Order: sequence, then C-alpha cells, then structure tokens
Amino acid sequence: MYKTQAEAMEFLQGFMPQLNDVADDREVVLCVPFTALVKMSQFLHGSLVRLGAQNVHWETSGAYTGEVAAPMLTEIGVRYVIVGHSERRQYFGETDETVNMRLRTAQAAGLTPILCVGETKQQRDIGETESVIFSQLDNGLKEIDQTNLVIAYEPIWAIGTGDTCASAEANRVVGLIRSKLTNPDVPVQYGGSVKPDNADEILQQPEIDGALVGGASLQPDSFARIVNFSAAS
Repeated sequence: MYKTQAEAMEFLQGFMPQLNDVADDREVVLCVPFTALVKMSQFLHGSLVRLGAQNVHWETSGAYTGEVAAPMLTEIGVRYVIVGHSERRQYFGETDETVNMRLRTAQAAGLTPILCVGETKQQRDIGETESVIFSQLDNGLKEIDQTNLVIAYEPIWAIGTGDTCASAEANRVVGLIRSKLTNPDVPVQYGGSVKPDNADEILQQPEIDGALVGGASLQPDSFARIVNFSAAS
C-alpha cells in the first residue's frame, strides 16, 4: 500500500531510463495498488515492463464490496496478479482454499497468477518448513494450469525482521517447491528481503528464476539495480 498516482508516475520517471540495457531474457513486472493501475497501464503500454495487480477476487462480479474482479483488471491491460501473499494470509484471513479460488479465476480471465507460499519463524523453528509449503502447494494448486503460473517462495520470518535466508537455503527450498510441480518449467522466484546488496548472489542460484521484491522496489534506483543484477558467477 504505497504510492499515490502522482508518486507512481514520479517513480516511473526515475525507473524506466535505467532499463535500457536489461537482458532480453528478463521480464520486469510492477504489481501496484489498484488506484495506480490505469495510469501506469497507459504509461507502460509498448514498453518491456508488464503490469500486475496485488490481488483479485474469485467471482467475476457480485456483492463483494471492496473487492476487484479479474475482468476489471484485464480491461486495463493488467497481465499478472499476486495471489496468497503472506500479508493477505496474515492480516486478511486468506486461506489455501480462497487462494485456490482466486488462482482459478485469474487464469480463466487470462491473467498469470503469482502464487506466494512460505513459512513463519515458528513453523521453521519446529521443523515444519517443508510440510507447510507442501500443504500450501497441494491445496492451492488444485485444478490449476501450471503452464500459466509463477510461484514465489516467501520465508515470512525473513521479511522485515532483520533475519536473512541464506542464498543456499533459499535455493534448496525453491528446488523442493519445483519438485512438487507437474511442470518443472514453472518460474519459481524468491521473495524474502531481496535488496541490491544481496540480489546478485540470490539470483545466481541455479533453482531461483527471479525475485519478488518488496521494500527495495519502492525506490527507482534500488529496484533498477536488482532488475539489472549481474548473472556472472
């Protein structure tokens, strides 16, 4: 929940000029608040940056005050949508079942959902990392087309806490996630406090296909640095 429309436009003015040398095999997606989507869609049209929303409802219309339906997103050029983010699960009662419904509706509308999975510190401390994530995948991916999907591993304990997930451990968990998929080509990202100073190491890991960036995406320079990470070992 950051940036008014004016602030979003100011961000793009500083961000877009830094993408001139982005590698052809990289895709850049900005998932912004609903209020900024229309203006950003107009600005980004024809650019290499794709537009994403931060949530979508499981019905295409109805008496769901405060929610946004998939056709409302596709109409304005949205291509991606985050589903099941840890904050939605923690603060707004999102469950694996509602995540699954949102995923199915997103795909039916032609959106590519970015499914977030991950464990809390308590779950990790008692050795439940794998069982929690596998359960989220088993329940969340029922009847989901794995040819139109992105998954992001969010270790909740490493987001804004000062704790860090070592790149080798992030790579291990992402590899476990991939092993549970029927389509091994699903892009699996890492999303735990990715910053300019750790992005190169994280994104060089063999199992990690990209990054779901939080706080470091709010400043044009820091996000551009991550987008332009060095793939050299």
